[in-house]
Amino acid sequence: MPPSTLDAIPQEVLEHVAFFSATDTFLGPPSGLIPLLLISRGVYSRLHNHYFYARIYANKFDVGPIIRRIGPDSTVSIALAAELPRRFRNLKRIRDRLYCLLEDDDEEHDHPMLHDLIFLAYSLMLENEGKNERQLRDYAKIDFWLRDYWFHERGASRVVDRLSVGGWLPETRSMSMAMWLFWFLLRPSERLYFILHEDYSHNHPGDYTKSNQESWKALNILKTFALAAHKYELTNPVWHQFVPGPSNPKADYIDYLSEKRRLVPPPLATPAILSFLTLLNKLTEGVGYTTPMPPSHPSSFRQEKLEWECEWQRCVILGQGDFDNILTYAFQPGSLYLPQYTEFTAYASLLAGAQPHVIQGSMVVRHRQTWKLHEHHLLAFDASRSDSGIGLDSDSVEPLTSGDPLRSYFPTGTQIRETKDGIDIQVPKRNDVLHYQRASSIREKGKGVSVQDIIITGEGHSAWGQFNLVGRVRPCDGFVSLSKEYVGLVVFL
Repeated sequence: MPPSTLDAIPQEVLEHVAFFSATDTFLGPPSGLIPLLLISRGVYSRLHNHYFYARIYANKFDVGPIIRRIGPDSTVSIALAAELPRRFRNLKRIRDRLYCLLEDDDEEHDHPMLHDLIFLAYSLMLENEGKNERQLRDYAKIDFWLRDYWFHERGASRVVDRLSVGGWLPETRSMSMAMWLFWFLLRPSERLYFILHEDYSHNHPGDYTKSNQESWKALNILKTFALAAHKYELTNPVWHQFVPGPSNPKADYIDYLSEKRRLVPPPLATPAILSFLTLLNKLTEGVGYTTPMPPSHPSSFRQEKLEWECEWQRCVILGQGDFDNILTYAFQPGSLYLPQYTEFTAYASLLAGAQPHVIQGSMVVRHRQTWKLHEHHLLAFDASRSDSGIGLDSDSVEPLTSGDPLRSYFPTGTQIRETKDGIDIQVPKRNDVLHYQRASSIREKGKGVSVQDIIITGEGHSAWGQFNLVGRVRPCDGFVSLSKEYVGLVVFL
């Protein structure tokens, strides 16, 4: 068809043909569009608009979280159109396994592109509702990239090299994001997944088996990060502050969807612990322990499309660096816990300055504990949000103040009494009694309430006996601190 004939085609018909050519194959960039763009300047000009490329982006990637975070106005289509080529350029670099290995044994600094590459993959997972993971896993083959980054002798994380000379590796934001990616994308039973998807190889990085020495090597490296609490903080801000002070200096701005944002990933210790527990259970099959379910496991998928909102909130809060006692959306409770810890003599050596090989060679002790937890909310009435006509005793409630961090932030002398629908809290030097209601009864109060504070109570049992649990949720980031009390013995977590 001559170019002049194509120029006469109505715009909507031309865009329909072009969209089909660009999205005929889901994985990878819209390369089917290139021949059409090369026909003439007129065709190229007519297809060169951000609404068209935003539609292609929405076909290739998830957009629901983006719209929720930067708004549904016209700037979204401009941002998505600009982001489309950038994301596929970086996915192509991951597919080519660039920057995951050090180019020189003596290299001391990361490649300038490494941080942007890891942040791109990390942000894709924080926006993931299915499409993003497929692009990362099936097109970019990020499992191979992560394996080389973490476990290769010349890996850009420098973990293997540093541990070989008995040194601790300082935590960086790139490492934190890479460890979160490892956990997000971990599939211990990868063999079945790739057989079903006709993309199976015996050396696939997700195929963790007892007979594979590389699997034990990976487990040993994860163990270093997971159990070295004296070197790698479990939470940021520090755990002993219920309302932390502002962070200084502030995080640098980074480019996110054509905007300047301050986003800081949570520390790497949490995903390292989760990955370690999962792989340990995989490599010691048959022990009967319940371990965390990786987010990428099919049974972990939720019906609602809000899976990563709490992680996104933590990144935003840490990036802002200003913390308050106002409850945020960065909280998600759990109900079953399997403690693991090193032998006490080994951990004492670590605190005295021992090298990483001590923790790698130490025995890991674990035993089953069953927890039954209850969540209690301090509610306040918000007339602007109410459509039910139901009020509470007060429309202005002052939450419980912070106290001893070793007692889960409860003020000294706090008394807790159970009621039929929650708990009553009374503290010294305060005349009123705070009533916290069971989370299960919140829906009955309608939309005109807001949660001011959260207390966790519970009970459980282990080989050491029965115990009670009580704790609080830190409002700024959802960090949960629990105190455990055995009969005749008090243990603080």
